[in-house]
Amino acid sequence: MKPMSSSDDESEYIDPPGQAGQLFGELARLVYASENFAEVYQAICAAAPNLIVGCDHASMLLRRGGQVVPVGASDETARRIDELELELGDGPCLDAIDAEPAHLDANLLDGCPWPALAARVVAETPVRGMAGFRLIVDHAKVGALNLFSDTPGAFTPASMEQAAVLTAFASVAVTSDANRQQAATLMGGLQSNREIGMAVGLLMAFHKINKQQAFDILRRASQDMNIKLIEVARQLVQHEDQRPRKTD
Repeated sequence: MKPMSSSDDESEYIDPPGQAGQLFGELARLVYASENFAEVYQAICAAAPNLIVGCDHASMLLRRGGQVVPVGASDETARRIDELELELGDGPCLDAIDAEPAHLDANLLDGCPWPALAARVVAETPVRGMAGFRLIVDHAKVGALNLFSDTPGAFTPASMEQAAVLTAFASVAVTSDANRQQAATLMGGLQSNREIGMAVGLLMAFHKINKQQAFDILRRASQDMNIKLIEVARQLVQHEDQRPRKTD
C-alpha cells in the first residue's frame, strides 16, 4: 500500500446535506427488498462516487468457486480496470483480497506497485488513482470494494475514511448474500459491532493508529457522511417486511 502525503487537503470536500444519508437509506432498502443481490452490489458501486471524495468509478470483486469475478461496477471504466487486473493477475483489488486490508496508489503517474497494470490503465482509461478494500465474511477473505479516481492525488485520508464506512456497509450485503441471513440474525451481528470492528481494523492498518483513534476517525467519517452505522442496521431490519417472501 502506497502511503498518502500528510499534506493532502481534506477541507475542500463538502457533502450536500442529506445526500449520503439518502443514498445509504436506498442501499439499506435494497439489501432486504431485493432477491437479486447483483442489484445490491451494483447500487453500492453506483453510490461510491457520490459518497467518497475523489472517487469517479467503483467496482466489486468477489471470490466464487475458487475464482475472483466481477459482481458490480459503476460504469464501463470500472469494468475495464477489473478486466485488466484479472487478466494480469496483479493490482490493488486482488492484493486487498489476498494480502492486506487496503491498498492504495493515489497517483499512478508517480511510480506504482503494479507497473504493468498502471501502464494499461493509464493508456486505456482516464483513471489515475486506484484503491482496493477487503470484504470479509465469517473471517474469510471473500472480495474487495474497488475505487478509482480520474485525478492524480485526489484520494485523501478523508477519502479512505469514507471508504471504510462504505466497505463496512458492503460487508453487510455480502454477508447477507452469502448466508441468506434473516433480519434478526443479521441485526445481532451488527449489534455486536462485527462490521464496525472490521472498519476500525481497516483504519488501524491504513493509518498505523490504535483502536480508539481509528474508532474516532470512523465516527467522524460516518457523521460527515450523514449516516450512523447503527442506523444502517436499523434500516436493514425495518425493511425486512418489504422483502419478497417465498411460499412453500
